[in-house]
Amino acid sequence: MWHPLLFFALLATFISYVHATALTYKLAPNEKACFFADVLPAQVNGKIAFYFAVQSGGSFDIDIAVTGPNSKQILSELKQRQGDYVFTAQNAGEYSFCFTNSASSFPTEKMVDMEIAIENESRSASLPQKSSGTSPEQHTALEEAVFRVSSQLSTVNRMQKYFRTRENRNFSTVRSTEGRIFKFSLVEVGMMVGMAGLQVLVVRFFFQGARKGYV
Repeated sequence: MWHPLLFFALLATFISYVHATALTYKLAPNEKACFFADVLPAQVNGKIAFYFAVQSGGSFDIDIAVTGPNSKQILSELKQRQGDYVFTAQNAGEYSFCFTNSASSFPTEKMVDMEIAIENESRSASLPQKSSGTSPEQHTALEEAVFRVSSQLSTVNRMQKYFRTRENRNFSTVRSTEGRIFKFSLVEVGMMVGMAGLQVLVVRFFFQGARKGYV
């Protein structure tokens, strides 16, 4: 039988095996902001997961660029609202993740959520050795269960981020629509007041002209 402590030890080991950074950044108009992640020699050939989503501002689009060591361009996209990328870290060194807020037709600040996670391919070496009283088949099945649970948790996390992005965009659209309705209402009231004043002037002009003709 599986030991509960072994399951949680494997799960804790896998969690510590992934290094992730989640940030929320307000990007000013025409600003370029870069974030950096260091890949150690032991992490070469591991996976780098990069996720971002524009939560508010303009048309929710920005330019992104990912550059590896020796200025090697890995990814370059224009006018993106949301992205989820995974690539292999072939070299050790500094990786840059840059956002440029120049895609919109009019300048506006934007709120960007991002997450950068660095994983190590040699996960089996970092796992604890099988405990006494468990067979290799049980140990392998337990490892697979742990990784399956971790994958499902990652999926749930990404779905939560997706729905959060949708919610923020919907709220931004509602606020924008509310602002436009308010402005159009003010313009409509102003036009009605102006038309009423114009009608008064026209009526007074007619009566004044009638009196002068009568005299």
